[in-house]
Amino acid sequence: MIDISESVMQFLLAFLVVGPLLGAAAALLPAPPGLRGSGPDQAVLRHGVTVTGAVLVAAVVLALGFDHDQPSTMQATTDISWIPALDVRIHLGVDGISLPLLLLTALLTFLCALHGYFKMPAGPSPKAFVALLLVLESGTLATFAVLDLVLFFLAFEMVLIPMYFLIARWGGEGRQPAAWKFILYTLLGSVVMLLGLLLIGLKAGTFDMVALATDNGRDLTTSVQVIAVLAIGIGLAVKTPMWPLHSWLPDAHTAAPTIGSVLLAGVLLKMGTYGLVRIVVPIAPDGMQTFAPYLAAFAVAGIVYGSLACLALARQGAGGDLKRLIAYSSVGHMGFVLLGIATMTPTGINGALFANVAHGLITGLLFFLVGAIKDRYGTADLDTLAGATGAALYGRAPRLGGLLAFAAVASLGLPGLAGFWGEMLALFAAFDPADGLSRPAFLTFMAIAAFGTLLTAAYLLVVVRRVCMGAPRQGGVSDQDGPRFAPLTDVRGYEFAAWTPLVVLTVIAGLWPAVLLGLTDPAVQKLLAGGKS
Repeated sequence: MIDISESVMQFLLAFLVVGPLLGAAAALLPAPPGLRGSGPDQAVLRHGVTVTGAVLVAAVVLALGFDHDQPSTMQATTDISWIPALDVRIHLGVDGISLPLLLLTALLTFLCALHGYFKMPAGPSPKAFVALLLVLESGTLATFAVLDLVLFFLAFEMVLIPMYFLIARWGGEGRQPAAWKFILYTLLGSVVMLLGLLLIGLKAGTFDMVALATDNGRDLTTSVQVIAVLAIGIGLAVKTPMWPLHSWLPDAHTAAPTIGSVLLAGVLLKMGTYGLVRIVVPIAPDGMQTFAPYLAAFAVAGIVYGSLACLALARQGAGGDLKRLIAYSSVGHMGFVLLGIATMTPTGINGALFANVAHGLITGLLFFLVGAIKDRYGTADLDTLAGATGAALYGRAPRLGGLLAFAAVASLGLPGLAGFWGEMLALFAAFDPADGLSRPAFLTFMAIAAFGTLLTAAYLLVVVRRVCMGAPRQGGVSDQDGPRFAPLTDVRGYEFAAWTPLVVLTVIAGLWPAVLLGLTDPAVQKLLAGGKS
């Protein structure tokens, strides 16, 4: 780690939030003649890579300057009065809970911009595409950096419009209905959430999240906490997405361009679970304890439902879409995150935060891979891809097939890869939940969730068998040795550049979980102790 002054750290965190917005405005301006390259379109796409790259560098420097000996302390803080009448402040800060999510967001957005530079999705002007991508990045980073309830809500809402347009204008078949479903679900959930946030702020006399977490609900009656948790929880549950409020997600993923799917799964879903950890658990602990068993029940229902939906899509003759299958898998994986949070224990919440990051890395990689397969075959329909015996991706494009198999076994939670630790910690936490929660109920939830891990392994192995394996000679070009598959392009250079960081980080997080847990655990302990380290 390096020694960086507090003022520089403040600037870096402010740049993470504001920099992409400035970049979005600049993207809409005409490119200087000397920087146009082969044309204005290439210039604006290069601009997107440059801005997201600068944001990623700033995030890495921020992480290097972060005091890892005190991850529970808010660092790089900025606190400026914004609306004095309501005591709303521009309050930014980063601790061990938010730092990994800031890095994940900056990394995935840069990789998406890099991917888009070489493989721009079909649609309108690249100018609008790059500008929307940068606005989306700014809103997501702001959500993880702000420490004021009103600012949190504004940042939370800021990502909706750019994602709507990314789906509606650059998406595939069925993009308009999917985009409308996405915006309606999330907006309706957000309206209810706003009421809960205002209730807390007005009753407690402040919107400052650090002060509210330190107070630990002592200035809020139990009835106020219950109402606030219900209202805020609905809004966050829609974004997570929690079963049964998940139905917008498969349509949005299926219709979205590859870049949209990566960002939606990789970072936007994390905003919901982050809100539960940052706001609901420390600020309204009594209300959270009331709803924790119900949250756990919905979580395990989502785990089993998501897995069964994936099994149904994966079977031969079902006509399942591979992107839709990965979307349903997110419902199951986020169920483990919600189960960890519902235990209200340090083990469970650490597991939830770890699973958040692991899901972002692994599912981001999966959507990149599925996008590449769809690009090569012209479809993501499993039956069309696999035919009668399998698509034989191992034989036709071995690197692509190997990467898909790697992402699948990481997603099913193979020990030694990132997907294992979050789910395992959530199950451990359900075995011994917080005081006041019913242990028999949580033991039941643990057993159901453990069964869900078997279902997860089943559908992912079916996908690998159908897409990667198959008869080496089937249709396509013929020669003297008999019929064989037509040639298929293997991993391209820009794809290798975009996917390698996700593969490497998935292995590092799996083999060395202390990298993440060492950051999150002290911050979680302080959060659950009412701001006391």
